Amino acid sequence: MAPARSWIILALLLCAAPALAGGSPEVQLCLQHLKPSERERAEKQLGPLNELPLYRVQLDVDPTKREVTGKVQVEVLARKRTLSELFLRLTPNASGRKVTLSDAKLDGQPVALERPEPTLIRIPVNPPLEPGALAKLEVTLQASVPRGKANTGSLLAALGASGPPGDYGAFSAVPDFLSLVGIVPMMPPLNPDGTPWAGPSGIGDLALYEPSNVLATVTVPSGWQVHATGVAMGEVPEKTRGVRYSFAAALVRDFPVFVSRGYESVSKTVGDVTVESFYASRDAAVGKRVLQYTASALQTFESKLGALPYKHFRVVEAPLSDGAGGMEFQGLITVGTSLYRGAADPNSIFEGVKGMEMFQGMLEQMSALGGGQAGGAASPFAHIAKSIERTVEFTVAHEVGHQYFAGLVGTDPIKDPVADEALTQYAAVLYFEWAHGKAAAESLRQEALVAAYQMHRMMGGEDGPAQRPTEEFSSSVEYGAIVYGKAPLFYHSARKLVGDEAFFRGLRSYVDTYRYKWACVDCFRKELAKTSSGTSGALERLQSRWWKETHGDEDLGAPSLETLMGSSMGDMKLDPETMKLLEEMLGGMSGK
Repeated sequence: MAPARSWIILALLLCAAPALAGGSPEVQLCLQHLKPSERERAEKQLGPLNELPLYRVQLDVDPTKREVTGKVQVEVLARKRTLSELFLRLTPNASGRKVTLSDAKLDGQPVALERPEPTLIRIPVNPPLEPGALAKLEVTLQASVPRGKANTGSLLAALGASGPPGDYGAFSAVPDFLSLVGIVPMMPPLNPDGTPWAGPSGIGDLALYEPSNVLATVTVPSGWQVHATGVAMGEVPEKTRGVRYSFAAALVRDFPVFVSRGYESVSKTVGDVTVESFYASRDAAVGKRVLQYTASALQTFESKLGALPYKHFRVVEAPLSDGAGGMEFQGLITVGTSLYRGAADPNSIFEGVKGMEMFQGMLEQMSALGGGQAGGAASPFAHIAKSIERTVEFTVAHEVGHQYFAGLVGTDPIKDPVADEALTQYAAVLYFEWAHGKAAAESLRQEALVAAYQMHRMMGGEDGPAQRPTEEFSSSVEYGAIVYGKAPLFYHSARKLVGDEAFFRGLRSYVDTYRYKWACVDCFRKELAKTSSGTSGALERLQSRWWKETHGDEDLGAPSLETLMGSSMGDMKLDPETMKLLEEMLGGMSGK
């Protein structure tokens, strides 16, 4: 347990906060995270920002023991209803009880903690909290961080596939990196009947919360560094306990924490946003390119979809597992180490992937027969390298797109994952169109969307509806193929139906209308219908076809390995026997 003096540092930071009108000094400290122009707009959407939930977080991390201890305080205002209970969500416990809360106090008085679900904590409020009243909950936290898995290789991520159910390394530790996503307990949104939204199912995203303000301090041993969303408030050396990092964040729907050793960084200013890229020293070359991709995506999206609220944006290299290419959080994204390594050395994509050693040997033989070196312009490795580099940029664009969907525009990632993932995936294609032209966008549409679905079918997977809760997908592979591959093409079809002018006007209207709010699974379609008279019925039928029905093979064409290979192999051709062998290998990878 951390000593009480941990809170003294927060108090000192508060004293240093500028004297701004309105709200508590703590909230004003958090609001430094926002662009000045965004505060007024946020208050119009949400009401007084000092009435949002306020989290005070104090963590001590021991990377060697993989242990975290600390305290979390939550202040919540009963705004529209009487509160007879509070809930906290701890997503790491979805795969085993690794985070424990204890010594709970509500308004200074001991209170019992109940655990109706592995990831859910219930706190009874007695007497109930009347509208307008404020409650302060404090809990002690202790966590044991599991060892991270070996990554399954960037090839699977590049193909849009994923591994077995889990959290993709969101809560895990490797020798020089700890990912502590979900360790900060947060209050889940509530259904109309007062019950909390569902927690993670092991497929797809973990959770999403109401816009909140966060003050956090995280102590790590000397030589380690902390990454989180928000304004970095400074680093304070401590005589016996390392270095304490402090952050203040506003209007965030989650609060990720990462701890690294041996990382470097580079930064760039984009308009009024400071963009920072953090990466392992050995990945410096790719880390610098990731900074450029992030800056480009931010600048492009802001020009088309409106300004993002934060003055700081970070991209962090993280050893994600099970085929994940990246993860999104407001004001911070992660990109998988396997993509950094794959971009630096295409051979690394074959590591740890069943059956790929044989395929690697085939490519080397093709290079030799073609008279070129493995990395030469005509080499299949050169085409693969270009494909991986596109995947890195596409992954960054996808995660930056999540700043809008479901960052600014909130949707339920467990019940309705298609609402944000499919639109974000298509937004990443749009980024390539805006930044690199229509030909590049069409290539990515085929490579990242159509190919993801067709690869799933070639591996023995079935078509299925996209509009369903994450728990109803049979695997992460099916989820990736249907939600990331097939479902985004609804937007492509809708764009053809209404025309570019109406489509982009509807997209911008959707962002502006639901900024900081919660949108429904049909809200984009309805907003788009307003921009194009007489298309409401046709748009509804299109959405049903792509999201609720199963016309994937009819709409996307019969899956063909030759077509799939063409996107990453350029003009290189494989003989019929090799193609047959590769088809058998795909079946082996799927276990069918």
